[in-house]
Amino acid sequence: MYLGIDLGTSAVKTVLVDDDQRVIASESRALATASPQSGYSEQDPAHWIDAAFATLDALKATHAGALAAVAGIGLSGQMHGATLLDASARPLRPCILWNDGRSANECRVLEQRWPALRAVTGNKAMPGFTAPKLLWIATHEPEIFAATKLVLLPKAYLRLVLSGEAVEDVSDASGSLWLDAARRDWSDAALAATGLTREHMPRLVEGCAPATTLRNELARRWGMKRQPVIAGGAGDNPAGAVGIGAIRPGASFISLGTSGALMAPTDRIAANPDRVVHTFCHAIPGMWIQAGAILSAASCLAWLARLFGATETELLAPLGARARSPSPVSFLPYLAGERTPHDDPVVRGMLDGLSHGTDRGTIVQAVLEGVAFALADCRDALADAGIEIAEADVIGGGSRSAFWLSVLANVLNVPVHRFAGGETGAAFGAARLGRLAVSGEAIDAVCTRPQRIETFEPDAGLTDAYAERLPAWRELYRPRH
Repeated sequence: MYLGIDLGTSAVKTVLVDDDQRVIASESRALATASPQSGYSEQDPAHWIDAAFATLDALKATHAGALAAVAGIGLSGQMHGATLLDASARPLRPCILWNDGRSANECRVLEQRWPALRAVTGNKAMPGFTAPKLLWIATHEPEIFAATKLVLLPKAYLRLVLSGEAVEDVSDASGSLWLDAARRDWSDAALAATGLTREHMPRLVEGCAPATTLRNELARRWGMKRQPVIAGGAGDNPAGAVGIGAIRPGASFISLGTSGALMAPTDRIAANPDRVVHTFCHAIPGMWIQAGAILSAASCLAWLARLFGATETELLAPLGARARSPSPVSFLPYLAGERTPHDDPVVRGMLDGLSHGTDRGTIVQAVLEGVAFALADCRDALADAGIEIAEADVIGGGSRSAFWLSVLANVLNVPVHRFAGGETGAAFGAARLGRLAVSGEAIDAVCTRPQRIETFEPDAGLTDAYAERLPAWRELYRPRH
């Protein structure tokens, strides 16, 4: 038996997977995000621990025998968050999250201090990444910066609580701007540019390697027969890639979670930081992921549901399974700023083309199409790096909507596929990494592609209609700085 624990932005999801790679149980607990000022996004690390422990306590209550047999644990998590710990490994402040935009000025300072940043990390300095957050802390909360002895990403903090050891995997670490992406090791120059050293960083391992073991007292709490091995794990998107077998070149995929991304595994670095293409180490040794990322995806639908006082299911149901034509309303999904291709933390969303005849369904469709158009921007940025997208698998909560996947197929003009249980892809991928850390099996034998349950093919008429709309949609973007 193997556990996968995904520390997401909106929830902690835990899955229990057997030796035949069947998910036999899952539990989820919601997380809240605070925004003390406009553009700020924070979470209390204690809430992550409470939520993760609650999922495991629930699994013990319902599947005690299976939980007792767990041999390996994999972790995945939201990337880029800055969790600052004191000398006693206690958090000094709430974690600054990936979608926090406060450190835009610090990004410019960082690139001036270290001109080699883009060449070494494969990324452009942006507020979402971890390093600029530390420069912001040094300027605005100097007493916190001075007391900081350890900087951890969210899932590494969870691992610290579970094991007592500070360990991070290279995929998550490559979203910090402190990692030399080619060497898969911390960059001393990057750390120095933010006033840090390796002593502030956790030990690094590959995602499928054993990192540590579960504390004995926690193994007893959950009735486990042994102290399970905890794997290096992965950032949420690399873990999702492992969950759907996207571990080799040619296997592109879309993540439709709180944020969104269009990603392609590569066996070489194909960086394009000027177009805000992200370069991350994969959770698989010798592999990388090139990604175009958008800050708001399924969270746009959640926002709309709150606005209309309806559930997401109630919003989607009247749309049916396929669009007949593009919505006459256009939506920019920049509710929290945007990454690819704009790198603009202060831009905000927009609805354009409203009229007296606009109804709820028209707006819902426009929101889904706006996210799809933003992913088309990611597609084009990847193409500039030499990466062509011929088809795409979809994971994340948004993958449940047939209408949305149909829109994606037509906007991107490629076949789009979904899997059963695609919304738990990151947790399932983490469980696979937990298995590899214990078993030593061949990676390709474990990280197989699940069976696709549905394929959405582009429709020539709709593809042309969306292609005609895309330039006008892009014209709506206006930088605010």
